[in-house]
Amino acid sequence: MYNQGAVENAVRGSGSRCFVYEVTGLRQNQASELINYPIRRSGSVFIRVPYNRMNQEMRRITRLGGKILSIKPMGVSEQANGKASEEVVTSTVDNSIAQETNNNKGHGKATPQKANSEVKGFSKSPAEQQPKKKDKKGNTMSQAKAKKNAHANVPVNIYRPNSPYVGKCLSNEELVGEGGIGTVRHLKFDLSQGDLHYVEGQSIGIIPPGTDAKGKPHKLRLYSIASTRHGDDVDDKTVSLCVRQLEYKHPESGETVYGVCSTYLCNLEAGTDVKITGPVGKEMLLPEDPDANIIMMGTGTGIAPMRAYLWRMFKDEEKKANPDYEFKGFAWLIFGVPKTPNILYKEELEELQQKYPDNFRLTYAISREQQNKDGGRMYIQHRCEEYADELWNLIKQEKTHTYICGLRGMEGGIDEAIAAAAAKDGVTWSDYQKQLKKAGRWHVETY
Repeated sequence: MYNQGAVENAVRGSGSRCFVYEVTGLRQNQASELINYPIRRSGSVFIRVPYNRMNQEMRRITRLGGKILSIKPMGVSEQANGKASEEVVTSTVDNSIAQETNNNKGHGKATPQKANSEVKGFSKSPAEQQPKKKDKKGNTMSQAKAKKNAHANVPVNIYRPNSPYVGKCLSNEELVGEGGIGTVRHLKFDLSQGDLHYVEGQSIGIIPPGTDAKGKPHKLRLYSIASTRHGDDVDDKTVSLCVRQLEYKHPESGETVYGVCSTYLCNLEAGTDVKITGPVGKEMLLPEDPDANIIMMGTGTGIAPMRAYLWRMFKDEEKKANPDYEFKGFAWLIFGVPKTPNILYKEELEELQQKYPDNFRLTYAISREQQNKDGGRMYIQHRCEEYADELWNLIKQEKTHTYICGLRGMEGGIDEAIAAAAAKDGVTWSDYQKQLKKAGRWHVETY
């Protein structure tokens, strides 16, 4: 177990580096009250943190609503004496871990994450201060590395299948309106008893109970997260999913077959324990640039990550929780569903469109109620064809990211529509699309 004495002994005995975090805006919550942490609502708190605990302390500060103003290395003499030149509070992450350990009985153990050696605010060695070598394109090597490792600090596999987190289902609500097709549920799970955290665009795994036809435990199924990193309650204690019950006819017997995990989740009662793994995925992450343009094309439950994006961009409570991120770009959602009652999160989406008409555009493709230009059903690819020139003009802008999530069948039609518009500019879409993917501006997650 990590404890305060061990921290100070490690600093003094092994010569480990130690840093001072200047933090402001920390708030009281259950954890901080339990450990009697000296938190002030205003002003700065100085926290001494050993190098090997830096990432964990950053996450803890974030969960408490704090903002790190600076990170400074302590001098060697200061580390030896166990004090800094400023008023310093030694990190009490050990106490919070102990408290979480007591609360986590029956839960899987979180997988430790490696500390990152490059943190904003660190002092640099003389070698690091030397002029940077440049690549053939004129970028410094550090810039090229930064592009490659843009998502290096994104949490991945905190909980694994052999040791999952066990969280209770807090709520399970129907999203399909009367007269709609099938069932889609919005589920919210409690994360307060562990260290499972995530960012928008990631997925978590669900392990359904029981065994398969061969008598082996069911394998996990991955589902895109439908909530922001702060959860639907904006308290960093929940994660939400948008799940459709899989239902199809067996090709030989003609019998109706229901998906194992989706049926389990759709029928889940509040208060039931659920085995959760993850998070996983870096393909669908949002850019950090608040001026970016975000094109979203989704069908059915492919709306899940896009809901998380939109809530982060526009929801009032979310905006308060993210003072360093104020979306100023343009977001366009093209959403395909079979019938109007199948428009998931309809009221909330339309409320955002009305409130932010200059920043958010909402377009539906309702296949069984709308017709395309040829008189057939209106699918998402037909909407893309209809607005191809506008989409192409947006895609050409370097600050535009495109996200496609849902049924794989829509990809071909989308490509055809954009290719026709790009050809007007003498651009071969297939080649241009490869450049977009390489630049991390074309994101696809289909099934």
